[in-house]
Amino acid sequence: MNAAPSPLAKLGVVVPGLGHLAVGRAITGLGLLLIDVLLVWSALAGFTRLPEVLHLSAPDGLAIHGFVAVLAWWVIALGVWFTAYRLAYPPATTREDDNTNQAIFMRTFARNRTGMIGLFGVFAIAALVLLTPLLAPYDPDRQDVGTKWTAPGWQQVEHEDRFFLMGTDTYGRDVFSRVLYGGRISLLIGLLAVAIAATIGVTVGAIAGYAGGWVDNALMWFVDLLLSLPTLVLLLALVGMFRVAGTDTVFLIVVIIGLTGWMGVSRIVRSQILSLKEQDFVQAARAMGMSPGRIVFRHLVPNAFAPVIVYCSLAVGSTILYEASLSFLGLGVSPPTSTWGTLVNDGRDELRNAPWIFWFPGLFIVLTVMSFSLLGDGLRDTLDPKLRGR
Repeated sequence: MNAAPSPLAKLGVVVPGLGHLAVGRAITGLGLLLIDVLLVWSALAGFTRLPEVLHLSAPDGLAIHGFVAVLAWWVIALGVWFTAYRLAYPPATTREDDNTNQAIFMRTFARNRTGMIGLFGVFAIAALVLLTPLLAPYDPDRQDVGTKWTAPGWQQVEHEDRFFLMGTDTYGRDVFSRVLYGGRISLLIGLLAVAIAATIGVTVGAIAGYAGGWVDNALMWFVDLLLSLPTLVLLLALVGMFRVAGTDTVFLIVVIIGLTGWMGVSRIVRSQILSLKEQDFVQAARAMGMSPGRIVFRHLVPNAFAPVIVYCSLAVGSTILYEASLSFLGLGVSPPTSTWGTLVNDGRDELRNAPWIFWFPGLFIVLTVMSFSLLGDGLRDTLDPKLRGR
């Protein structure tokens, strides 16, 4: 049975995060308070102009981006409050419930400071991206919302005082709005590309590890061949070869990064399958007459998925850096669509006149990559029995 919670934990029911701080869970408490600030900020900034966010006055009616942002606000708010409520009023559990793999994982990960910092960093970035229509004060592509190269702060535009949190760029566009909308594209590219790479890598690695023999040798020879090619050079060549315009560039970059990033996953899964396929539960599945496909994808792959999760969490940050590199070299997403990489590229020429155009998107890249890296380190330490407790 669970121990009685501290009465101070009930503070979190009023303000999520205070209860965790009161009982000594500083990282979780500060992380929840950070999410609280984003929720209050987006409510004050977005709900006062809800018809504009939802495009209710437009001829085409409801805007999907605004609807998703409002829905995300309520989901995040309920999730944060439920986390605080669970601390104040934990459900009754038995000894068997506390000893399940899920319960052990949650307790171990909650004690990992590195992983928790990375987790709340990822949550904060994801919340910013989801709540972008509520938080962004201007259209990211609208020019002359302020004079060019306006430093962060207040400025009078057309007899109206306007506040630019991150200043304006060469065309008078609000950098803060462009950073928020650019983050949606950068994270979308990172997550989708890693999903494609993980799917291909898991399939190839599982087939190679289970089949063995010439199939394993042929597939691993092909993997080694691709690994010998410089990734960035290969990306530059493929993107330049299949250059397209408009929003199709996003899908092109996702597919190319996904198709060139699966080799590491395949080697990890292959090594796991080689060590698992001789276990007793696999021999029992063979004796029961199960097909090789069912044995691989029903029994072997789920047991080999822990290192894949760690690899994917680390790979998201690397993928965002690849996209930023392509955009910085002029081979990324086509204007006027913005990503963090294109924003850094836009600020390169104006580094002396307006350094904020360069530094703010670069800071978001650093924070996002660092958060995913810390989350990956925490997952690795939690899922690896040899590293638990260190």
